[in-house]
Amino acid sequence: MPEPRIIVINTGPLIALVAALGDLTVLSSLYTQVIVPFEVCQEILAGGASGFAVTEFEAAVWLQKQQTPLNISPLLLNFLDRGEAAVIQLAVEQNIPTVCIDEAAGRRIARLSGLTLTGSIGILLRAKRSGHPFSMQQAISQMLNRGIRLSTTVIDFALEQAGENHP
Repeated sequence: MPEPRIIVINTGPLIALVAALGDLTVLSSLYTQVIVPFEVCQEILAGGASGFAVTEFEAAVWLQKQQTPLNISPLLLNFLDRGEAAVIQLAVEQNIPTVCIDEAAGRRIARLSGLTLTGSIGILLRAKRSGHPFSMQQAISQMLNRGIRLSTTVIDFALEQAGENHP
């Protein structure tokens, strides 16, 4: 199956990738289009307490940052936060088959909506397979240090797939 070239991405993976690699440039080398719904832009630019990832997000001018809010299905909003709901809504409306969501509920609803999924770890693994020189172990450590939650199962899988599992 060919790798997707267009993706709609949520807030969590954008922040996780900045934590892991220091910026978002890896996305521009893996995808021809990275679409960020208006609602996700608002979440990132709100920046939380630390403003983490805002500068890197603003610097990524090649991201297709949507300028207008979506009319999001109330059904999606009942189960998901605005960012995740917007990612799924936009992908379905524009017939974009692949979304990047890390949160379990968002991933479940995306699958039920017929979408293909990846997450921040999936993007890191794709980057690794494409020859990007970075340590998966270090990327994961930097994510964890930034408060990004990853299960032991996901960490072990990522390290194994990246060929960095140490006995």
